[in-house]
Amino acid sequence: MKVFEMMVGLHVSDDQSYAEYRKGMIPILEDHGGGFRYDFKVSEVLKTAEEKGKSINRVFAIYFQDKDKMDAFFSHKDYLQVKKDYFEGSVEETVILSQYELEI
Repeated sequence: MKVFEMMVGLHVSDDQSYAEYRKGMIPILEDHGGGFRYDFKVSEVLKTAEEKGKSINRVFAIYFQDKDKMDAFFSHKDYLQVKKDYFEGSVEETVILSQYELEI
């Protein structure tokens, strides 16, 4: 099965609020045929392409059936509300590390 996947790095500054974000967004993600293949808390960053910015302390691989499903998820009104309520206050930096199609 082919999927569209993104590797994302974050600087999470409020773990509790970020956990609420994940709790609220996962049902919406699953409704859009998406999920997480990997999810890491990172303790040390050895190299970053960003000259300025926060160190990444969270990295994950999020997948969808295709790019259209991904776009629909990230623009869905329920997702945008959860993002506003929990993500925006808990994450200081977001870096899209890569996007690709993958056979799983």
